[in-house]
Amino acid sequence: MPSLRKELGKILVELGKEHKNLVVITGDLGKSTGVSAFETFAERYFNLGISEQDLMGTAAGLASAGKTPVVSTYAIFLAGRAWEQIRNSVARDGLNVKMIATHSGISPSADGSSHQCFEDIALIRTIPGTTLVLPADLSEMRSVVRAAVETTGPFYIRLGRGEIPEIFDDRDGFQVGKARRVSDGPDVGIIAAGFLVPEAIEAEALLKKEGISASVVDMHTVKPADVRMIDEIAGVTGAIVTVEDHNILGGLGSTVAEIVCRDKPVPIEMVGIHDRFGESGDLRELMEIHGLTAHHIADAAKKVMKLKENSAVKGGRVA
Repeated sequence: MPSLRKELGKILVELGKEHKNLVVITGDLGKSTGVSAFETFAERYFNLGISEQDLMGTAAGLASAGKTPVVSTYAIFLAGRAWEQIRNSVARDGLNVKMIATHSGISPSADGSSHQCFEDIALIRTIPGTTLVLPADLSEMRSVVRAAVETTGPFYIRLGRGEIPEIFDDRDGFQVGKARRVSDGPDVGIIAAGFLVPEAIEAEALLKKEGISASVVDMHTVKPADVRMIDEIAGVTGAIVTVEDHNILGGLGSTVAEIVCRDKPVPIEMVGIHDRFGESGDLRELMEIHGLTAHHIADAAKKVMKLKENSAVKGGRVA
């Protein structure tokens, strides 16, 4: 699979040639995130060192002066250490700052709990006026970085670490705020985001072998979420599984639950990090420990289908 950091550097350099006001700011991690490739535009690349709050303050100043700043560092440092600056210096004034958070969720597996950020979606989606996107593959990453640079307002793009798969085609018509239906099935809906979308697709194949037909949705944009798609999946299937490598408190699962609870109440199972910190280990081993693999998703789908059946028997509301 292609290297995330290499591909991120490529798209930023490409955009830098097209947009002369584009600047890139990093906190001593440009090589780790891939944005150091932008050093080809030396006068537009700024390494401010280990000072994440200053990254955001500087970005706010540059945006106020008409530049389009891209700020990139690890998710734990960007959303965690600089949240107040994101809120007050950038989002409160609707400034045109693009945040690219890498090494998110469980992806920095060997780095342990201090670097595995399971809280950033919850932190960022509470900030008014901020767009929050979790690309599932290389095509979506290219599309959303370009969309962010060419759209006014604060963006937070959540990326993992290491390699990135290729699932979709660049011609598939990616749109921020519009979820992608990967498969259609009436029995259960699986709504996933980010690097676990391939696991959701694999889970759909496992369920099919058992005669269960699932709808899989790539909910790449968590904010603003595609309400119409969520309502449609709830109405068609009557049971939903959400899938994310983030705390189930405040993440994609919470987003979907808030919408479903309001519009079309149906049973929901959440596959994600269950209110705990991470630990060091091999990525696949940690995915098993946290219950994030395809077979865990398939098990959650069968569980929520039973809840749907029980609700129907007891006269509960199923759309």
